[in-house]
Amino acid sequence: MSGLVLKLNPKERVLVNGAVIENGDRRSRLSILTPNANILRLRDAIRPDEVNTPVRRVCYIAQLVLSGDVAEDDAYHQIMRGIEQLSQALRDDDSRATLDTATEAVGRKDFYRTLKTLRNLLPREARLLAGHQS
Repeated sequence: MSGLVLKLNPKERVLVNGAVIENGDRRSRLSILTPNANILRLRDAIRPDEVNTPVRRVCYIAQLVLSGDVAEDDAYHQIMRGIEQLSQALRDDDSRATLDTATEAVGRKDFYRTLKTLRNLLPREARLLAGHQS
């Protein structure tokens, strides 16, 4: 059976279906067997005060689904609208492929994969924004 495998460092926290779980004193490996479980590593979480760019805003909406703070149906439309807006600005082939993959994940309501995929755009966005500030 395939599933998500989490490798946790000592004292690392993860959110699983709305519950915060903290690892013990040793590294561990957890297999998540339940399909469509909402998982979020807290070290990867985007804090509300960090939601200051277009990609971060769309990532944050997906994250809110994983934390149980936003309903999937509400998030679906917001994320799809956000991806459409991002596709207007990010026109290179790599970004397009990433946005296509994220769109497919949203269509399956796989918000973990959506977030993971969209996070790949953060370094590109940072470079683009840094170039505009010069």
